[in-house]
Amino acid sequence: MGALGAVVAAMIVQKNNAEATQARNQRFVDTATQTVMNMFSFKQDTIDESVDRFYDSTSGPLRDMMSQTGNIDNLKAIFRDTGGSSETVINGAALEGIDGVSNNASVLVSARVTASDQNGNNKPSQPYRLRIIVHEDEEGRMTSYDLNYPNGGN
Repeated sequence: MGALGAVVAAMIVQKNNAEATQARNQRFVDTATQTVMNMFSFKQDTIDESVDRFYDSTSGPLRDMMSQTGNIDNLKAIFRDTGGSSETVINGAALEGIDGVSNNASVLVSARVTASDQNGNNKPSQPYRLRIIVHEDEEGRMTSYDLNYPNGGN
């Protein structure tokens, strides 16, 4: 009877560990997809909030690049100059791997972005593929650490 109890306890621990790993993996994917949404989605009356939300969710080289003098203001100005808006739909996302030493995960995200002009007319949707590197800090907070376009394309 004791052996059966030990086997059941071991199975419960394994199940809990698997669920925790799956939840952590999903948080990496969720962070990456939210980053892509924040990068490409904006409306004229929420540009400041949209760009700030994107910036606040970054760390590492991506944050360093964005924090260079004038980059945030320039991005806001570009969005304002379009006079329109942009909407993003995530087609899919996949966790490619996690580096256990750096706590960085690579997530490939596929999205379609539809921009609208100042009159609300939609332009043709554009597909994007991005590899988002997501970092998990010591407190478990996940941020977008870096990004690139796979194979040099979008």
